[in-house]
Amino acid sequence: MLDYKPKSFTVRLTTRRLLDCIAIFLATGMYIGYSPYAPGTLGSLLGLIICFFLSSTTLLTYGMASLAVFLIALWAATVAKKYFDKKDPGQIVCDEVMGFITAMFLIPFGALNVIIVFLLFRFFDIVKPFPIGTIDKKIDNGFGIVLDDVAAGVYANIAFRLISSWLMADS
Repeated sequence: MLDYKPKSFTVRLTTRRLLDCIAIFLATGMYIGYSPYAPGTLGSLLGLIICFFLSSTTLLTYGMASLAVFLIALWAATVAKKYFDKKDPGQIVCDEVMGFITAMFLIPFGALNVIIVFLLFRFFDIVKPFPIGTIDKKIDNGFGIVLDDVAAGVYANIAFRLISSWLMADS
């Protein structure tokens, strides 16, 4: 009987470790988050690549993929936060990926659009205007890590639409 419990425990511990490793891999954007130079910006670029592939899909597919990325990012950020033992570890970039996917929602994927949205998203993610800064400070878990970037993505999307409509009105 004693021989059985350690094996069972070892299997569960190994499975848990494997899941933690997968979560860290995803949370760090395939280890992009370990970059010493602008990991958040690099994570946003990963989101850009994902948006490129999503741009040729239907609205339903984009929405379902966004939901899947959001849920995976929540799980991965929660596990990674415990692993890194910090409030909002810089290595976690899955939130930037989700934020950029949000920022590009229903915006045609073209070079100029992508550049403008990318710059707007990075601006709002760094400056953190209300309520983004509040979310970042008050929600101290994986949900807060991801939600502040989703909010920055919403701001970037709205700002892009306002700029676009203003430019179109002048034409």
